[in-house]
Amino acid sequence: MSLVKFRKSPLENLLTPDFLDFNTNNLFNDKLWLKKMNEPALNIKETKDEFEIELAAPGYNKKDFEVTIDDGCLNISAKKEETKEKKGENYTRKEFSATSFERSLQLPDSIADEKIKAKYDNGILRFSLAKKEEAKKQKPKVIEIS
Repeated sequence: MSLVKFRKSPLENLLTPDFLDFNTNNLFNDKLWLKKMNEPALNIKETKDEFEIELAAPGYNKKDFEVTIDDGCLNISAKKEETKEKKGENYTRKEFSATSFERSLQLPDSIADEKIKAKYDNGILRFSLAKKEEAKKQKPKVIEIS
């Protein structure tokens, strides 16, 4: 008779302390999760002629954004730092705050890079990404049946 190593079932493998922590209070302490929570919401809409992207980023100014296209990716980042100082008779109080985010979107080959437009208004950063002429959907050709 030989000894056989006992293997846990797949369900038992899930019930590790790490998994249990993930499903309890520590869920929101996960750095990856927090990074995703800090990313602004994004809407993407495709029309016949373009893609429209809306990114919710309230509280920023136009100068806070940096938008680049690199190796087929649209990279959007913003950084805002504020310092408030209040001086009193016997004290000085300074408050610092900094917020930032980064988003990268892989662009399809059908986008004309030179025709990308961006506008920031009322907390929404809007992009208009025009499609190349050959990528625009043509009306289907009707074939008559004889």
